[in-house]
Parts: sequence; structure tokens; C-alpha cells
Amino acid sequence: MSEELKNSPIEDFDWDAYEKGETQKGASHEELEKTYDKSLASIKDKEVTEGTVISINKREVVVNVGAKSDGIIPFNEFRYNPDLKVGDTVEVYVESQEDRKGQLVLSHKKARASKSWERVNQALDNDEIIKGFIKCRTKGGMIVDVFGIEAFLPGSQIDVQPIRDYDLFVGKTMEFKVVKINQEFKNVVVSHKALIEAELEQKRKEIIAKLEKGTVLEGKVKNIAPYGVFMDLGGVDGLIHITDLSWGRVSNPSDIVKLDEKLQVVILDFDEDKNRIALGLKQLQPHPWDKLDANLKVGDRVKGKVVVMTDYGAFVEIAPGVEGLIHVSEMSWSQHLRSAQDFMKVGDEVEAQILTLDRDERKMSLGIKQLKSDPWETIEEKYPVGSKHTAKVRNFTNFGVFVELEEGVDGLIHISDLSWTKKIKHPSEFTQIGADIDVQVLEIDKENRRLSLGHKQLEENPWDVFETVFTVGSIHEGTITELLDKGAVISLPYGVEGFATPKHLVKEDGTPAKQDEKLQFKVIEFNKDAKRIILSHSRIFEDEQRAESRKAAAAKKATKKDEAPAMNTNIEKTTLGDISQLAELKEKLEKGE
Repeated sequence: MSEELKNSPIEDFDWDAYEKGETQKGASHEELEKTYDKSLASIKDKEVTEGTVISINKREVVVNVGAKSDGIIPFNEFRYNPDLKVGDTVEVYVESQEDRKGQLVLSHKKARASKSWERVNQALDNDEIIKGFIKCRTKGGMIVDVFGIEAFLPGSQIDVQPIRDYDLFVGKTMEFKVVKINQEFKNVVVSHKALIEAELEQKRKEIIAKLEKGTVLEGKVKNIAPYGVFMDLGGVDGLIHITDLSWGRVSNPSDIVKLDEKLQVVILDFDEDKNRIALGLKQLQPHPWDKLDANLKVGDRVKGKVVVMTDYGAFVEIAPGVEGLIHVSEMSWSQHLRSAQDFMKVGDEVEAQILTLDRDERKMSLGIKQLKSDPWETIEEKYPVGSKHTAKVRNFTNFGVFVELEEGVDGLIHISDLSWTKKIKHPSEFTQIGADIDVQVLEIDKENRRLSLGHKQLEENPWDVFETVFTVGSIHEGTITELLDKGAVISLPYGVEGFATPKHLVKEDGTPAKQDEKLQFKVIEFNKDAKRIILSHSRIFEDEQRAESRKAAAAKKATKKDEAPAMNTNIEKTTLGDISQLAELKEKLEKGE
């Protein structure tokens, strides 16, 4: 407080006269008032001044600014400063020197606000460390009271460590640095992390300078990510990649470590420029392959758990960190291409036989089909030629159907062996994948592990009967089911189909036959071996016309034949008559002579 604001006693004050009620001699009342006014501090309304704290309780703080009376300020205006004590000098804003009750009205909050922006900008310019009171949480961080201004503290700027419980910081007074000010919107951003980063950076440089590959350090689990674990090595962070956590397969790092857990780790690699440190945990343990049973050999059976599935096979863990591959070709005796997922899935417990074992390369191949006998060893006994069986449709091709008689025994039904009568363009027209189908073994190729199967052979060949029904020249009713450039497919009785070329599809009126039209057709060719029937609609009326023409011609010819003998007869008769008359005449002449 300035010297002129201090009170000074009146040296020649007559205390005896004052006790008797007498006024000071030689001094008027106006003079006394002037003397009293001079003894008071010179303060004005709506200005900021300084005062001294003379008392504090839970609800209010009493401040003396040298006025006629002391000012009372609510204690919550000093919450940001828990160290406030009697005798401290504080800034106050004079609301009114005297209210209705004659009380001096002060505000510490407004005093701080009036100078807060000046102080905040000064703190930013000078990179000062300031104190602030954390009031509450907000989206993405905290609200901090700094000089009476509500500043934003981002969650990432609270500490160098990830914060899991923000509520622990509410109500605390901490040191901060102002890192950003938006003058237009009066926004202030502060950081506590910035205070310790400089110190940590120095520590980080000291630690990295001492790092060497192979060094074992103790660290604390700082954060767990899907791809690895971040460790705090005492001021510097390192990463244990998920593949370096364990010799075995790890799907989730949380299954191996926990937050804040302390671990011994080894330095695998580091980059001073990028401050990246690669750490390992599994490297501190002996490799599982080195502990593998020395008596284990090719041909032995092992049990394990499927840990990874691919299209080409499954990786089975027979011991932590020791895996073998079961290729899809070793899952079944079947030669039919299939996916490994058809046989097993991740998590399955399986038994397999060791096919190859390379301890130096730490590789092992396994097989499960070897645990079963090869069905092709006794194929002729179980599936002799001519035997009938039920198979399951596995796959289609343009030329036939692949079926499975049992696990490892596949066969092919050629498209021509599906039906005696139907002309099938694709097997999907006849059956569907997953369906059962009756088959007969036609041929066995043991060396190439192939079976030729037939379906139509289970029924008698209807073409033996058709040969007697669809004789050449016979006429049958048929329906045009398909029109093609080269002709038409015609559905005949008994489920058989025939074919007619365009010239044989012309009707009597000269118009061509149409799709789905029902007409009479004459068989002009029947081939039992090729299962082919050639038909003609035109031939029916054409043959009738030819027959009528031939009949007419024959009749005409017959008529001519009938007329020709009659003429000969007359001629013959005339000639004979003439000869008779001549004979008689000759006889008469001879008698006359």
C-alpha cells in the first residue's frame, strides 16, 4: 500500500478535552472532517485497487482497503488460491464505497477479470508458469480457472501418461503454461504436459544415449493397442510388437499383459532421430523349439489346437510356440479340390501325424488323412465295376458332375451318362450341389484314383423300346420346345426328343412352324446308337401329295393301257374279217373256175 494511504495520528490532539466532550481547540468541525477524510485511502467506484486480508472464514474474506469500512468478499472467489492467508495483499474491484447498509462492496473476481487478459497474454509472451484451478470436466478435457478466466485444458495436455480417470483432477490446483489464445473469441488453451515435456526430453536423450541392443530394462505397461504394447522405460516410451510378446500366437495383447504391470524387456532396436525403441518380451524366454521333446520323430502322432486357418491349410500349435502345418492335401484322401475350412476351424483340437520335422529350420508338417486307411487300396473290393451306390454331388463342370462316394473316394458322372432321353446342356439342369444321386460304377482307374460313374445305367435303355415305336415313316404328335437357327427341338411322347431342320418345319400353307406349336411329325431317320430321331412336318403333306400324284399318274397310265388293247383287237378283228372274206372270195373263184 502506498505511503499516502497510511493513517497518521494528529500530534496535538487534546485527549482531555475530548473526554470532557469538548471539541479540539482552535479547530472547526469542517477542519476535523477534512483531517478525517485525509486519513482515509483515496479510492473510487468502479476501479481496481489493492487491499489486505484481515480475516478469513468458510464463507467470506474480509479485506481492508483503507476506506471507512472493510469490504466482504465471498470465499468462493478465492477457490483458485487455497494458500490464501491473513495479511496477503489481493486485488479488488470497488463495486460501491457504500451500499444501502453503509457497507463497502468489493469483488475480487471482477478485479481478476479486468486484468486477466493482460496477465494471460503476458504469460504466453513470456512463457511463464502460472497456477490454475481445475473446475470441472468437459468434452475432450477440463475447464481451468486462470486469473478468473475459464481456460480449456485438453485431455492430451494433462500429463505425458494417458489419463484414464479425469475426475481425479477436478478440484486440484496445478501449474500450467498458456499455449494458445484466440483473441477474437476470448479462448485460452493451457497445458500441464508442456511443463514436464522439457524435463522428459532431457531425460529421454540421456536414456537413449545409454541404450544398446540387447540391454534388459524394467518398464511399466503404459498402453495396450491391438498391434502391441507401449512401455514406459522411465521417461522414454518403447513398443513391444504383438509378435514379440510371446513365442506362441497372440490374438489380443491384453491376454499377455495388463495395464501398469511392470515387466522385464529387452531392447531389439532403436532410432535416436525418431525416438523409436523396439522392445521384446518373448526374447527373454528360451525358444519352445529348443525345449521340444528330443525323441519326437516323423511318423509320431501329436495333438494340438488349430490357431490359424488359411485356404491352403491349418496351423496347429502342438506346444506353446511350436506349430505344424496341415496342408489341405493332407486332410483327406480325396483328390477333389477343397478348402481347409471344410475340415476344421480355429480352436479345434486335432490329432495328426508328423510328416516332416526340421529342428534347424523349426518347421513341421502334419497330416490327418494318414490316421485313416487309404480307401483306394481296396477300391475294387468295395466299389467293383457294375456295383450300385448312393453318392453326394460335390461340384459341377460343363462336361459332368463330380460326386463323393465316401471321404477320399470321388467319381465323375459324364453329362452323357445322366439321362437316356434328356439332352442336358449343363448338370445344374439335372441335379444340385449337396444332393444325393444314385450311381453305377462304370470304370475304375486305380493308378490315377478316378472312378467313372453313370446314373442312367440304373434304368433300362428306353431306346430299345423307342426303336419299335418311332419307326421310320411313323407319324407322332410333337411340340416345338426350342427354336434354333439350325432347326427345332421337338418333344415327343415317352419323354423323348427329336429334331427337325427348317425345311421340314414348313406347314402346308407355306408358313413356318412356331415355338410351342403342336403338330404332327413323321420320323424320317432313327439312330439308336446316337439316340437321334430326325422328324419332318412338311414330309407328311408332301408325301400325301406325292402319293396322290403317283396315284393319278398310275390311273392315267392304266387308262391308256386299257385303250391300247381295244384298238388292237378291232384292227385284229378287221384283219381277220378281211382275211375270211378274201378266203371265201377265193373259194368262190376257185369253184367258179
